[in-house]
Amino acid sequence: MATVLGFSYPLDMLNDHLVIPDSIGGLENLEELHLASNLLESLPDSIGLLLNLKILDVSGNKLVALPDSICQCRSLVELDASFNRLAYLPTNIGYELVNLKSLLIHLNKIRSLPSSIGEMKSLRIMDVHFNELRGLPRAIGRLTNLETLNLSSNFSDLTELPDTFGDLTNLKELDLSNNQIHALPDTFGRLDNLTKLNLEANPLVIPPKEVVSGGAEAIKDFMSKRWLDILVEEMSYEHA
Repeated sequence: MATVLGFSYPLDMLNDHLVIPDSIGGLENLEELHLASNLLESLPDSIGLLLNLKILDVSGNKLVALPDSICQCRSLVELDASFNRLAYLPTNIGYELVNLKSLLIHLNKIRSLPSSIGEMKSLRIMDVHFNELRGLPRAIGRLTNLETLNLSSNFSDLTELPDTFGDLTNLKELDLSNNQIHALPDTFGRLDNLTKLNLEANPLVIPPKEVVSGGAEAIKDFMSKRWLDILVEEMSYEHA
């Protein structure tokens, strides 16, 4: 079902169909569109005409890409494209979807995130677990309102985090389990609001295992002291 203004618009007839008609772009007042668990292989470009769309759920389909026109849906607050076959996101998605608060793209085949992702200043939740991420753009540090981030289960592909990661100062929950991260960035200790942290199944050297076993607070303390030591060393070098 999809909500148009104050009444419901039936979309049940789309179940088990492979195509969404272009005419859907004519539903200019559509605010919610739920197309989960169908056999969709693509979305029509006309979806970009849904300027009032706030919630889009296309999870559990066979999408290999999202149309670039989705960037025109600037009213979007929630986008769920999880459990598909996506290999990438539209390049400009972050520049346009500035009102997005929840981005769920887990269980796909995404290898990298566009640098524009850093422009999603309203983003609170981002779930990218079980993809093929080979790294994160430095711009991710600009997501200063992000509260929940799941980067788990990118397995052998995700080996490090950028130093800008420490700029995610509102982050409360972080899952980095089941990756190949050897060291947390030196700026990690700046994540003052972090209360829930999962680092299981990583070959971590920094911080050492005995610190990791102490939980989020112990890890933050260790990384904070490490960061302070680095700053003191740099200052000493500059005044030498």
